Amino acid sequence: MATGCSGGSTSGGAPTRSATAGPTSPDGPAEGSAEVAGTVTDKLASPWGVAVLPGGDLLVGSRDTGKVVRVSATDGRQSPLGTVPGVAAAGEGGLLGLAVPPGYATDPALYAYLTTGSDNRVVRMAVDDRRPEGQRLGAPETILPGIPKGTVHNGGRLAFGPDGMLYAGTGEGGRRELAQNRSSLGGKILRMTPEGRPAPGNPDAASVVYSYGHRNVQGLAWDADKRLWASEFGQNTWDELNLVEPGGNYGWPEAEGKAGRAGFRDPVWQWRTADASPSGLAYADGALWLAALRGERLWRIPLREAAVEAAPRAFLRGNFGRLRTVVPTGDGGLWLTTSNTDGRGTPAPDDDRLLRLKVT
Repeated sequence: MATGCSGGSTSGGAPTRSATAGPTSPDGPAEGSAEVAGTVTDKLASPWGVAVLPGGDLLVGSRDTGKVVRVSATDGRQSPLGTVPGVAAAGEGGLLGLAVPPGYATDPALYAYLTTGSDNRVVRMAVDDRRPEGQRLGAPETILPGIPKGTVHNGGRLAFGPDGMLYAGTGEGGRRELAQNRSSLGGKILRMTPEGRPAPGNPDAASVVYSYGHRNVQGLAWDADKRLWASEFGQNTWDELNLVEPGGNYGWPEAEGKAGRAGFRDPVWQWRTADASPSGLAYADGALWLAALRGERLWRIPLREAAVEAAPRAFLRGNFGRLRTVVPTGDGGLWLTTSNTDGRGTPAPDDDRLLRLKVT
């Protein structure tokens, strides 16, 4: 199995995790801080996708069970929303990214990226809070089928952009040649309307493909100037942070990390796979924040326009195990989930957890 996707703690026993762990020593000269303000909720099962609702509560999906719970941002209470039918969890596949549309308040719906028996796909489900707990998800409407699936490299991040369009990060499903095949949805960043059609302004007006040459896109985030950034698993050498341009070719499988080759876009930053194996990505307080699985840390990447201003700094190193999804709180902080019950971590008794972070 590729190093960039694998690994976790190999120590024996269930570790004890501190709820008030602060920053570690810096890995570079960048300033900033990240402190855990508290645990919002715990004992989540294989959490992957997180979506923030109007008012601040969160929807959290379980990769392996297909269940979605609503988590109160004030007291951490978990209330079951429903189970997404058709999820065929195996390897890195299952119920992956979640997203709610900008118009959720008037037309409540949940979008999900999931692995089925035949493919990865994006679905839309109505949400009805008047129904009993556990029965609030409507039947899924498939808006985009046919994303290649595999035991590994299923991608899965889903997010609405500032333009109101829906973006999805996909993987090549372990078939690396798909990343350079522009007719395939594997190894791409996709941009579509909320109905699943090619978004206006895409490089090819008839295609949802926005960029290609990706191995396994795991994080999507927009900075203050609405530039799109993506985090991506490397193979054995380099994990990547990419500034995404429409129609850009990011090199896989011909290039991993900064290759300096004509026709390929180099990452803006790269890490050794043992230090990152990046998953979620968020923007807050002038920096990108990248959650690392194998690296078991949260990276702060300060930005100056379209460039990294200073060397990234690592926080929470080893304090909480594998870190999966990071999401802005809306008031300058971050939500962060651990990922120790995904089969590759060493879970503590209270794993997995949703943490609230104060960052500067």
